[in-house]
Amino acid sequence: MITRKRLAAGVCGLLAAIAVGLLPTPAVAGEPATKSSPKVELTLDVSGSMRARDIDGQSRMAAAKQAFNEVLDAVPDDVQLGIRTLGANYRGEDRKVGCKDTRQLYPVGPLDRTEAKTAVATLAPTGWTPIGPALLGAADDLKGGDGSRRIVLITDGEDTCAPLDPCQVARDIAAKGIHLTVDTLGLLPDAKTRNQLSCIAEATGGTYTSVQHTKELRDRVHQLVDRAARPVVTPKPAEGAQRCTGAPELKPGVYTDREKFAEHRWYRVAVRPGQELRASVSIAADRAVNNDYGVLLRASTVHGREIVRGAEAGDGRTDVISSGLRYPKAPLASSDDTDKPATETVCLQVSNSFSAPASVKTDPGLPVELTVDLVDGPDDASDAAFFGLGHGWWYLIALVLTGLAAGLLWGWISRWRVTVWRTN
Repeated sequence: MITRKRLAAGVCGLLAAIAVGLLPTPAVAGEPATKSSPKVELTLDVSGSMRARDIDGQSRMAAAKQAFNEVLDAVPDDVQLGIRTLGANYRGEDRKVGCKDTRQLYPVGPLDRTEAKTAVATLAPTGWTPIGPALLGAADDLKGGDGSRRIVLITDGEDTCAPLDPCQVARDIAAKGIHLTVDTLGLLPDAKTRNQLSCIAEATGGTYTSVQHTKELRDRVHQLVDRAARPVVTPKPAEGAQRCTGAPELKPGVYTDREKFAEHRWYRVAVRPGQELRASVSIAADRAVNNDYGVLLRASTVHGREIVRGAEAGDGRTDVISSGLRYPKAPLASSDDTDKPATETVCLQVSNSFSAPASVKTDPGLPVELTVDLVDGPDDASDAAFFGLGHGWWYLIALVLTGLAAGLLWGWISRWRVTVWRTN
């Protein structure tokens, strides 16, 4: 009888699930009904050095134009694309004027391929290399919407408009929490250009690519534009507190924050009985740091008792260092436990031991990415989560017992053969 009731309940549940699945799904509260289109702005260096004829027998400017034309033909329809230039207009020697020489050549929006190509065709290598101002302008061009945003910076040299450090500009853009990625491409770059472009990319979670040929430039720009149309999960901003009390409560998801050198930040997660908390943290060294560093992810109760921790240390240059932890909360043992609190507040502490030379700016803090997930915990003690090596323990024990039995059998056979040999 009990089996029949369970079967009937299961069938009813299945039918209900199918019926719900056939109904139109309403938008989740707090989310727009339709997600904004991804935005990309190609930011091209048109300074005088782009006249050099050292890419496949043509000038750097000609190679860039050829690559742009082919990329514009392949831009996905759902991508809003714009083009910004730097050093394209001012031919004089006044540094103050030359360092303001950046403008939007084609506005970010639905792409008219013919119009965009016509605009690119008018470009001629002219002036300075104001990378910092160009990044600020491009970030302003990409404002609005909740879709992915990406700047693709193409240049053949380092910024010529110090003291506005483009690497610091990139850090400031990243610190705003607007999830804008800057990818950089260096045309036949020297060591200084390579270091500066790498720093800009690292500060915003982007990539740096050195380009030697027109095909490399075309393929990489096309890949980056296409990546914007198929973005990964966009992290949500979360500002950690100095202690667990008053810390933000995080739901399952991916979060970003900024943490100063050697700082501790706290977050809270509500874990129900029978759930397992899985959390990981990654901290990016987006600037020069000293050797010997580490990151700590620690889970504790609201009273300060440590539950579990994960830590990772390193020595030498790194881009990212990560750590993680797991905490399974046991299910309620009986109906008598229903009077206990339904959830447990777990305090997550993120700490780092980074330090830097005195010449390195510490503001804004280092980029932090924190991932939180809550899954159903193991049902019983036979679940792999209860063992450090999972079910591998059983295989190991079985292997040991098999080896022991095989050894005893082989020893017995060997003694029997020796005995028979002596007898004969």
